[in-house]
Amino acid sequence: MWYNAENVFDPADNPSTNDEEFSPSGNRRWTYKRYRHKLQQIAKVITAAGEWDTPALVGLCEVENDSVMTHLLRQTPLRQQHYRYCMTQGSDPRGIQIALLYQRDKFAYQGHTSYPVHFTQKQEKPTRDILHVWGRVNEKEILDVFLCHFPSRSGGEKETEIYRIEAARLLRHLCDSVHSQRESPYLLLMGDFNDTPANKSIREILHALPFQTDAPAPYAPAPLPGTPSAPPLLLYNLFADPARFPFPGSHKYQGEWAQLDQIIVSSQLINKTGRIQLLPESVRLFTPSFLLIQDKTGRGLRPHRSFYGFQYEKGYSDHLPLLIDLHITYP
Repeated sequence: MWYNAENVFDPADNPSTNDEEFSPSGNRRWTYKRYRHKLQQIAKVITAAGEWDTPALVGLCEVENDSVMTHLLRQTPLRQQHYRYCMTQGSDPRGIQIALLYQRDKFAYQGHTSYPVHFTQKQEKPTRDILHVWGRVNEKEILDVFLCHFPSRSGGEKETEIYRIEAARLLRHLCDSVHSQRESPYLLLMGDFNDTPANKSIREILHALPFQTDAPAPYAPAPLPGTPSAPPLLLYNLFADPARFPFPGSHKYQGEWAQLDQIIVSSQLINKTGRIQLLPESVRLFTPSFLLIQDKTGRGLRPHRSFYGFQYEKGYSDHLPLLIDLHITYP
């Protein structure tokens, strides 16, 4: 599961970040009562998404710190799910981070690294790190999970595109580095890319190709005997076709949907002979009725947020969650 949970701040003012807005005296009047309600709402979404069982892996972004994660996992119904977590410690101006929840009986955590994104055109532009987590899902296979929250479009989509391109360039480099160590890695990329699958950062830099469920599963051939190079790493975007889903995006802004959230996998995960296999029919937006509300612009429904402008709506997030199922074969 991937979910941009939108502004999960604790009410304490951190003097080193710009989080004053989400404090009891701030513009949002972010009290401990509202904070606890937000945590309960997130827990409700995660629990409902799993139907009979909560997701083994949950990627979250816009979570502030370890206190938020501890409260989420200990002071909500998620305490019964025995999640552990790891998270970034990036330099975002507001202090928001990225985290991965995992269930140890399904994902044997081995390690994680948080990679800062550096920009060539603007030396001082703090943003969210890219989180790489790896662990075993059975006795033999390692699953590498990358989680990201690319720089926003604030200031203009075209004006800020270069920052998302550079973030995508780092993410591609990290994936290629894993590929250089393991010839056929199982890679799972989840994130709010602040770009659509058709934008340059995704299609040309990260080179995530559209995945079609009705097409034969593509798979990079092995190199010819005697050739030194490994087969190229192929990445496939599972959310590249908006026509497959109930809404043409996971986020709605000024009445328009956009697929800013995406899950991308390496070809090994869609290879039918792999021990970890994507179930293609499982790729979905999570759209229960409680996550949606009538759009005041008159254009159908929109995600039910905590705030609409500065009006407190008691909702969930301005993004919809993404879900996929993986089938694990045990040797």
